[in-house]
Amino acid sequence: MAVEEWLRRLPLAPKSRANIRSLMYSIFKCAERWELIEMGKNPIALVRVKEGSKRLKTPRVLTVSEYCALLPHLKEPYRTMVIVAQCLGLRVSEIVALQWGDFDFQNLRLLVQRSIVHGRIGAVKAEYSRDIVPLDPQLVSVLHDWRRRAPFKGEADWLFANPRTRKPYHQEQIQKKHLKNAAIAAKIGPDIGWHTFRHTYRSWLDATGAPLKVQQELMRHASITTTMNVYGKAMPSIKREANSKVVSMVLTKAKREPISAAP
Repeated sequence: MAVEEWLRRLPLAPKSRANIRSLMYSIFKCAERWELIEMGKNPIALVRVKEGSKRLKTPRVLTVSEYCALLPHLKEPYRTMVIVAQCLGLRVSEIVALQWGDFDFQNLRLLVQRSIVHGRIGAVKAEYSRDIVPLDPQLVSVLHDWRRRAPFKGEADWLFANPRTRKPYHQEQIQKKHLKNAAIAAKIGPDIGWHTFRHTYRSWLDATGAPLKVQQELMRHASITTTMNVYGKAMPSIKREANSKVVSMVLTKAKREPISAAP
């Protein structure tokens, strides 16, 4: 009860408090394994977190017109980063960790295999997140255009590297200084973040009529319950078709604006 009361008083979202509870439970499980406490006496097993899976607010989902209004207010490379985010539904930690060698342009696919959080390179969020995703030819054209202008173009170079440091940009600063300002300028903000594009990608997939299993695989969710339970594995051709429909919403319907260089 004392632990529950302590968690309840933390100025955090219910989901964050639930994550802390889970971490504490894992620590005591290790203590059981190492025989520091009696087996079956994990005290955190009895701790409950009220509404631990509940969000404080509904995630923002952009309409096609809102997304199109945002792009002209973004400079490079942030504009291309946002296009990649919306076309593939990648997490921003995966976007900043992309290298040119991750792309198989000949076979139109990308291997998502690493992430960068607070400047630290590591594995993707979950084992299921490490996967091959399809590339639409329209998105490949955008990537080729960026590669011609990118400061570093080698296979081992980062897609979105700071010209001064040769290291990936920090996503937090981009969101704070560029993404939110662009959203305000486009009169659709300021409650826009990197995860907005992932939520929007999922919503647009649903709008295409893509089967739920296809959506789950394109989102690379570890648990199917995240995108609803549908038995079976989606065929690559169906995944590619569903993904291409979203890319068309992003690139075909969006008016291409003149590209300005980053300061």
